Amino acid sequence: MPFEAGAIVRHQLSWLVPIIGLCFSVCTPVAGSELDDTTPAAKLDPVLVTNLGPVRGTSEGDSGGVHVFRGVRYAASTERRRFQRAADAVPWQEVVEATRFGNDCPQSGGGNVPVFASWANPQPKSEDCLFLNVWTRGLADDGKRPVMVWFHGGGYVAGSGSSHGYDGARLAERGDVVVITVNHRLNAFGYSYLGGLTDDPRYADSGNIGSLDMVKALEWVRDNAAAFGGDPENVTIFGESGGAAKVSTLMAMEEAQGLFHRVIAQSGSMSLAGLTPRIATPLAENLIETAGLQPGDVKGLASMPMTDLLKAMYASRSRGAFYRPVVDGRSLKRQPFTPDAPPVSAKVPLLVGTNRTEMRLQAGLADPSAFDLDWDELSGKIAPYIGKADPEEIIGGMRAAYPDANASEIYFQIATFRNYRGTAIRQAERKSSQPAPVYMYRMDWESPVEGGRLKAAHALEIGFVFDNVAKSVSYTGEGEAQQRMADLMADAWIAFARKGDPNTASLPNWPTYEPINRATMIFDVEPKVLNDPDPERDLLQRLLPDGRGN
Repeated sequence: MPFEAGAIVRHQLSWLVPIIGLCFSVCTPVAGSELDDTTPAAKLDPVLVTNLGPVRGTSEGDSGGVHVFRGVRYAASTERRRFQRAADAVPWQEVVEATRFGNDCPQSGGGNVPVFASWANPQPKSEDCLFLNVWTRGLADDGKRPVMVWFHGGGYVAGSGSSHGYDGARLAERGDVVVITVNHRLNAFGYSYLGGLTDDPRYADSGNIGSLDMVKALEWVRDNAAAFGGDPENVTIFGESGGAAKVSTLMAMEEAQGLFHRVIAQSGSMSLAGLTPRIATPLAENLIETAGLQPGDVKGLASMPMTDLLKAMYASRSRGAFYRPVVDGRSLKRQPFTPDAPPVSAKVPLLVGTNRTEMRLQAGLADPSAFDLDWDELSGKIAPYIGKADPEEIIGGMRAAYPDANASEIYFQIATFRNYRGTAIRQAERKSSQPAPVYMYRMDWESPVEGGRLKAAHALEIGFVFDNVAKSVSYTGEGEAQQRMADLMADAWIAFARKGDPNTASLPNWPTYEPINRATMIFDVEPKVLNDPDPERDLLQRLLPDGRGN
């Protein structure tokens, strides 16, 4: 079975990437706490009373006024419910500490990506991993703040919500919004389609369990919004890379309808289509075989030790990389954005875009020779990205579009369009036929790290969106230009979350995206709006396959 071009490389390089409440500004301990009223810390630590039970967090941010709750449980452990829908957590009465991130969901140990060093924050891995993290300036204050729920990158195979790059303190303080990051099941644990191998109803939704975890987290957000000062009727889901694919898929899931009201997809519109049972079933069969089990032994796969399943997954045909949602006719009844935008989210505004030179990260760092290609090497180099298209026709057209570019620059531009830019454009085109507005962006600002050779590469914008330059220096560097980018992008994301329109006083007028003009905000130190800014679009949309999702 063929793999996506570069799927394993992307997996190796993107693992990091990614009710009633009661409290006052100065909180006293909830009854049953081990602290009494004479303990100074008891009067400082905020307590969030969720519908499951109270949790105690910390106060952070530049002002000390952001209440942070890490490792908050939103569902029960999946240790004895592998491949099954998440169960409700058992409510608790005593105050539970929420000062440390919860477990990461099962995955490999990752890899060494130097530019991600600032973000690295790995946690223990366990099937007890359904936790989320909350940053908010208000508790039970009827604040009705916009809620921004982040789903991490790493494809559908790796990552977590604990990355330092996703720290929500500055964004929450800057825009008086609530920021939430989420852990959910991944890879074989979250997307093994077993419905074709067993009639056991427990495993009927196994091909989309990771996405159903996200739905479960959004239900928790809805049920607890009042407790953390948020508005359950104004929830934005956003994510980068695999996170953008996840929010795009949620737009097509009927069970998620009404749980979010705006969507931001950053550099990850690859889920125009998911797997079908025809493709997903053989992957599951091969996983069972690789695990040393008898054909069809779903129960054996569900009960084997976590570490053994991980080993089998990485040794299997999937290599742990080829996982995504499955159009199973149950939890996901149609392809997310193929052949058109999903009607179930027709009224949900979308902000979508990419970075200018995405693939300089994955393709460049995985193969440094790509930074110094000769023209006679280019035809073979682009082969994994162009399908059956004529490489010479593509190279000729690209040289005409970019007459000053060298062979490496043409290579990275083709790879970027194939894997990121082209699918973002397709998603915007298809969504623009619906009533809700669509806004398109491209980030062109170039990082100085790695000698500047990565330019505007994959995931670079994360530090700006979260206003976390200080936590992203290994990738962004630091200085006035970096903070300028954070000011521009964070404010635009906050504005979109607040009102479904990313326009701010610091940006030129940002029109909605329509195929007739293709208005696109170009994020740089001096932002500008360009119509149809990608000179390769017409050529590559005509010649290349229709996105990674198909």
